Amino acid sequence: MKIVFFGTPQFAVPSLERLLEHPEFEVLAVVTQPDKRRGRGSQLMPSPVKVVAEAHQLPLWQPKRIKKAKTTLDLLRQTQADAFVVVAYGQILSPEILDMPRLGCINGHGSILPQYRGAAPIQWCLYHGETETGMTSMLMDAGMDTGPMLLKAVTPIELLENATDLGQRLAQLGADLLIETLLKLDRGEIQPIPQDHALATYAPLIQDKDYRLDWQKTAIALHHQIRAFHPHCITSFRDQPLKVCASVPLAPEYFCKLSSQYQNLQQQWSNLSQLSGQPGEVVALVKRFGPVVQTGQGLLLLSEVQLAGKRLQSAWDFVNGTRLAVGEILG
Repeated sequence: MKIVFFGTPQFAVPSLERLLEHPEFEVLAVVTQPDKRRGRGSQLMPSPVKVVAEAHQLPLWQPKRIKKAKTTLDLLRQTQADAFVVVAYGQILSPEILDMPRLGCINGHGSILPQYRGAAPIQWCLYHGETETGMTSMLMDAGMDTGPMLLKAVTPIELLENATDLGQRLAQLGADLLIETLLKLDRGEIQPIPQDHALATYAPLIQDKDYRLDWQKTAIALHHQIRAFHPHCITSFRDQPLKVCASVPLAPEYFCKLSSQYQNLQQQWSNLSQLSGQPGEVVALVKRFGPVVQTGQGLLLLSEVQLAGKRLQSAWDFVNGTRLAVGEILG
């Protein structure tokens, strides 16, 4: 089966690699976003998908606006591909492109559609505290993740799993799902299922305001925010910005979902549960773990933080390095 692959970030790499490894697929070309300037030196950096494509000496096209890139459109048409496979490409494809391949454009989307249509499904499903998610393969249409569904793969979400870790798992799950989808679609073994648009929810682009921690929120809401937007959530500490990169909600209903390394917290719960303070106040320092912060409802243990200009560190190292005291206020 002849394939043109559209993708840009690391999330798309396993799908491209799986296609390259599989004997029944020939990747004719790769389309990815233009190189972007990154880092302190503002150097032009290739996308992760471009790196893989170049390593396999594949034809590579990087149009700035694919809808209006006549040269790329002509090249795509000339491939006479059986399918265009699209995973986190980053541009909307025109109806002209969608109609080119024999089997259509097949998208791997990081949610159980029609939930979390849009740019950031992994982050927003964590933010809303979902306990399971998955990948959906679908036939693309002109809408934003509105096309008929082909196959789904579902996976549970762990309480302490963040967007980075979950994204890596879903990328592998999605790669397997795409291979299965393409093979079954080519054999006529899949009947596309229209989405129920009334059940749709949305996952918009993440904005800077989404990173700001409001200690008036509940402990579990803050925990979901920290892991959803990992590692960017921010508060203030002694008038300096402090990133909070990992946390643990403290309450009996969560202890059963934690690994054995947190058993000591459960043993201390009878004492911790008696503590209180104003939202953002450090009410305890748990040895080898870190500071416990009062929220609008419940207690939140910080487990990984990063001071401005410093490396990521365990919250216990942060306690010792800053000589953090009970009663100090975050935010």
